[in-house]
Amino acid sequence: MAARPNIILIITDQQRYDSIGALGFPYASTPNIDALAERGVVFSNCHITAPSCVPSRASLFTGYYPHSTGILANGQKWRRTWVSQLREAGYRCVNVGKMHTVPYDADAGFDERYVVENKDRYLDGRWFFDEWDKVLAAHGLVKQQRELYRQRDDYRERLGAFDWELPEELHSDTFVANMAKWWVNTYPKTEPLFLQVGFPGPHPPYDPPARYSVAYLDRDDLPLPAPSQAEIDSLPTALREKRHHDVAVDHDSVAWDLEPSREQLQRLWAHYLGNVTLIDEKIGELLGVLGDRGYLDDAIVIFASDHGECLGDHGLSQKWSMYDAVTRVPAIVWSTAGRFAGGRRVDGLCQLFDLGPTILEYAGITPPASFEAASLKPALEGTAWTPRAHVFFEQAGDVSLTGADFIIGVRSENWKLVQFKGTDEGQLFDLDNDPAEVDNLWDDPAHLGKRRELLDAIRDWLIESNYRTRDLLAEAR
Repeated sequence: MAARPNIILIITDQQRYDSIGALGFPYASTPNIDALAERGVVFSNCHITAPSCVPSRASLFTGYYPHSTGILANGQKWRRTWVSQLREAGYRCVNVGKMHTVPYDADAGFDERYVVENKDRYLDGRWFFDEWDKVLAAHGLVKQQRELYRQRDDYRERLGAFDWELPEELHSDTFVANMAKWWVNTYPKTEPLFLQVGFPGPHPPYDPPARYSVAYLDRDDLPLPAPSQAEIDSLPTALREKRHHDVAVDHDSVAWDLEPSREQLQRLWAHYLGNVTLIDEKIGELLGVLGDRGYLDDAIVIFASDHGECLGDHGLSQKWSMYDAVTRVPAIVWSTAGRFAGGRRVDGLCQLFDLGPTILEYAGITPPASFEAASLKPALEGTAWTPRAHVFFEQAGDVSLTGADFIIGVRSENWKLVQFKGTDEGQLFDLDNDPAEVDNLWDDPAHLGKRRELLDAIRDWLIESNYRTRDLLAEAR
């Protein structure tokens, strides 16, 4: 066993926890991720710190909550990460695919970056041409995107679900996997490796080649969303406004429908799950190449996602809300050399950014004392580990959350509370009796004590955070 293992961090974009067979969703075909889960450690209650890409990823790669980084919405600048500590410690640090730094091509502490951003990048960085754009251009092609999808007669009926009609090897997720395999096969094997692979999918447009979605299109047992009108009417004002905004504005090629038909939802879920199956296939290929090159002789492999997706649950599209469909993400950690026992499930609460100090510790680096993320190494090694009593989420108003300047949430093992800044509205869910988060108890007099308790938890968390990170900007003073 080497002093410093190779570390492989695979991150998908907008992947729900319940989109993987081994994590309790038998409808999904994900044999390679299932194998990771069977060999590794599954953190079954891992939650993000922000329900959108940039703040969640900035939090993951810095070790701080969004309010501490100041990065609370998409499009905000961030470029500094703990990856630089790995580089300084002698790791070869390589990113292939999506990181969603701003600017996109920031060094972010890596020795090499091969940037592939969102599949449908429109106003935000529309004219940044990444590695994928360049390869498509070399083939005389442009990626399938909003301007082209809008020309279809059935554009608004598709809810963002389309077939990839260009050559399969040029699909974004296939391209990222192939570029990662190329790097692994080409670069001389010398230093310990930190390889971060960011798949653009299953973020919309939901666009796998047709052969991946066809099996799901034919299934009549998919548990498709069927929110009641009573639930939709009870949504906080900001989320009801979001529903209408997502009909009027087609973010990421998703033109939402306030009353999607079962056929529309079947197609949406089929394309989403088809994209997951495509990514699963490519993960298997990448791990095969890493194994052939000896990188898996002693490695820690981590699979996770930056946040989830509603897919019609609660009558909502995409993210920017704080339901478990969005906040709970897959998190699987596997040691190929037996540094910790696999085949286990850890059910205690943790947060996605806890992976940061975990990676640093396995690389022999002591995380900064001010980190708000907490290492999962004790949980992995079966030593004394205390799960988080609460996990917290934050989001400033974003492109699809126009009805609220800021939302903040807290979840314990049994309860969740969400508050909308500047309003008297919120959400309170008893997760034991209402795991689907349908019955909002915010205004129920019988539960005002629980509401107060969770609001107090947010207050205490913010106080502790302010104290813990008091020197975070010391060098900028």
